[in-house]
Amino acid sequence: QVHLMEFGGGSVQPGGSLRLSCLAAGNIFNLNMVDWYRQAPGKERELVAGDTMDVDIYYIDAVKGRFTFSRDSARNAVFLTMDSLKNEDTAVYYCHYRDKNGVDYWGKGTLVTVSS
Repeated sequence: QVHLMEFGGGSVQPGGSLRLSCLAAGNIFNLNMVDWYRQAPGKERELVAGDTMDVDIYYIDAVKGRFTFSRDSARNAVFLTMDSLKNEDTAVYYCHYRDKNGVDYWGKGTLVTVSS
């Protein structure tokens, strides 16, 4: 079994910063398979950042240059540092893990609200 727990969401003004943390517990085969998704109100869930695609860390275009994905293998944790936040970054952010059998696990999510 795999458990994912996100921390660090909150409310910030445009231009502000937040750092999200995801702690992974259980049968984690490969921490490289943990990434970040988000779901804005009325929109589909989308992959935001991760390094699960055998290339340099992936970021959606909307967050390139503003968000930074990082990982601490010793703590089984991944992070998403978000700078220069915009209103359109408002969403629930989810930690996601896909195991070696292709089974997806999700955290409960943490809400990020960017508003003046």
